[in-house]
Amino acid sequence: MDWPEDPQSPRLLLIEDDVRLCALVREYLEGMGYKVVMEHNGLAGLNRALAEPFEAIILDLMLPGIDGLEVLRRLRQKSTVPVIMLTGRAEESDRIVGLELGADDYLPKTFSTRELLARLRAVLRRSRVSALSGETTVVAGELSMATDSRSATLAGEPLTLTTHEFDLLLALARAQGRVLSREQLLLEVAERDFEVFDRSIDVAVSGLRRKLGDDARSPRWIETIRGIGYLFKKQGV
Repeated sequence: MDWPEDPQSPRLLLIEDDVRLCALVREYLEGMGYKVVMEHNGLAGLNRALAEPFEAIILDLMLPGIDGLEVLRRLRQKSTVPVIMLTGRAEESDRIVGLELGADDYLPKTFSTRELLARLRAVLRRSRVSALSGETTVVAGELSMATDSRSATLAGEPLTLTTHEFDLLLALARAQGRVLSREQLLLEVAERDFEVFDRSIDVAVSGLRRKLGDDARSPRWIETIRGIGYLFKKQGV
């Protein structure tokens, strides 16, 4: 039975075809104060994600109808809602593809409910406005990022960024002219103690370069510092 709607409860969409797992996750998260809506088919989940407001989506990789990667690909054409992907497969290639398509986090199905909750809280925290910061705009040349609305423009045109991409680009832009190691960037965007696999930052930077129209071989924006990390090049204001 559904719990009564509470305007203060974050509304989540769980797209997972394992009905038993859905019930367990829903019971746990609703006990922690979330409102959980479930769909067990990829296409049905996508349609609901596009039709209704959710603060985050928990998305299985293997789904009937269309798989989780296709759901994510279509979703990212219209929405930047935070997405945590679940998979029963351990291949790093699946995680890389998911991140390239715009997933904010990735969990194997061996996850504990406490770990899922920690990851969920992290992506929700990153997606909300930070009331502690008085900074509202970061400008680097033609790039402008509004931290209150979490929006970005490049040469006056809006950039569509995921929560993870926004935080990463913001960290780089704030440090323009200084090299940031991968470990520093992980601390900036992860906000958790769980292990992040080695290529997650590289995959995210690759996605940012595509959206910025940057060339890794002759970068205008983000330069790779081999063996260390990345440098957001100094821009004229």
